[in-house]
Order: sequence, then C-alpha cells, then structure tokens
Amino acid sequence: MKLNLKKPLVIFDLESTGLDLVNDRIIQISYVKVSPNGDEERKNIFVNPGKPIPHEVQELTGITDDNVKDAPTFKQLAKQLADSFSGCDFAGYNSNRFDIPLLAEEFLRAGIDFDFSRCHLIDAQSIFFKMEPRNLSAAYKFYTGHNMEDDLKAHRADQDAEATYRVLQGELDMYNPEKAEDPKRALPNDMDALAEFSAMNDNVDFAGRIVWKEMKDAQGHPILDEKGKPRRQEVFNFGKYRGWAVTDVLHRDPGFFSWMLGADFTLNTKQVLTRIRLREAKLNMQAAAHTK
Repeated sequence: MKLNLKKPLVIFDLESTGLDLVNDRIIQISYVKVSPNGDEERKNIFVNPGKPIPHEVQELTGITDDNVKDAPTFKQLAKQLADSFSGCDFAGYNSNRFDIPLLAEEFLRAGIDFDFSRCHLIDAQSIFFKMEPRNLSAAYKFYTGHNMEDDLKAHRADQDAEATYRVLQGELDMYNPEKAEDPKRALPNDMDALAEFSAMNDNVDFAGRIVWKEMKDAQGHPILDEKGKPRRQEVFNFGKYRGWAVTDVLHRDPGFFSWMLGADFTLNTKQVLTRIRLREAKLNMQAAAHTK
C-alpha cells in the first residue's frame, strides 16, 4: 500500500559494533527515503567506527574491519545525513528502542543537535506486537481455538497456570514433527529441546550480569566439545570487565569477587559467581593433586 505522507519518511536500519549506546558505534546505515510524491531514494553507507569491530559482530553482520577501513567516520558523514534527514519522519524495526537513540548519540558526538522530538518516530515492531498480541490470552485463543475469558478467569495464578498448560499442549500438537510440512516449524516433545528452543538469552544468572559466550581459538574459530558443539564460558556483561571470562577475572582481580558479594547485586548473581569460584577452586585442587 502506498504510504500517505505529508513529509518525507526515512525507513532505516543500523548495524553497530554492539548494543552499548555510550561506547559502541555505527558501522552501517541503510535507508529508503520516501517523498510524499512517491519518489524513493536509497542509500547504503558503511561507516568507519574508529575502533575494531568485535569478531562476533563481524560473524553476525558480515561486515569486517576491511569493509570499513576506508569508509568515512560518522562525524564526516553527519552534516550530509542531517541535511538529508531534515524535515523527515523516521521508521524502523525496534528503532525506537535502539536505532533512534544510537543515531541521536552519534549526531551529538559529531556536534550536531538533530532534534528527533520534532519527528514522528514509527516503530514497525511496536505495531506488530500491539496488533498481534503475544500475551497468554492471545496464545490461548491461537492454540486452543477458545477465548480464555470464556474458559477461565484471567489474572489468577491457578487459572493462568491451567491456561499455560493447555497452551503448551496445543503448541506441541500444532508443531508435532510427524505433522509438520516445514521442518523448521517442527517442535519435538522433549523437555531438553523445549528448554533450549524457548531460551530468550544466554544469561547465566537471571539478571544477565554474567552471560555465556562461545570460546574461540587464536584464529577466531569456535572451540568444540566432545559432542562437536561449541564450548562456552561465563563472561561478565557489565562494568570494567565486560566481555572478560569470569574465571580470568577471579585470578586477575580477586578483590572484584569480594566487591560483588558486598555490592547491590541480586542474590542469584552472587550465587552463580560463588558456584563458579568453587568450581574453579576444585579444579585447581584436582590439578595440583595430579602433579604430585
């Protein structure tokens, strides 16, 4: 459907060195600028972030340091982009939570105060989630064919638990591998597989202060375990040791462990950290015993 525009709309997406609005930088900006008369202008611009692109980002995006080494920095592009974006509205996917804030930061770092408050900011993901709800009631309707309010009283734990049970049964029935025409939409009736499939993140602790990260060799290739799966290790996901292996920090800076135990972290985070420390102590004792 043709867009009903009163002023130009920039539909854009960013790739960046990471998700930290303060420390990460844009490495690619692509956009379609649609004018009210229907004219479309497309741009795809690589940006030199002034820092190495993390290996995992290179793998995810296919954008390497070589791709951006001769590209302009955002500061060099900023005035040209600001001129092109002047008087426009913006649209993206999850853009209001990440792309717009990062773009605003990059403009400010370049000394340009681009006023997004004067723009309409349209987030296609937000529209999707609101038009196709992903709450328990919507899932109940989708997988059972019934209205949840007809069968159960919502927002009571016992009723919600019963509804969730029926939803899970409906999911396993709908995505039964024996019925699925598309193998990608098959869901085995196996708790290990379901837990892995439904995982939303790689958190080690519930708060996400410690996360799992694949181990790499010197060439950046995944290190595999005896089953051929990539080996993973726990790394810190905050502060000065962000991205560091927890075990390395415990050896390098034992005081950091003590600080975390006394600081305002969740009990679960402290429990996970303690378990890692005890595990490493046990392995060191076993290693020492073998050397005697």
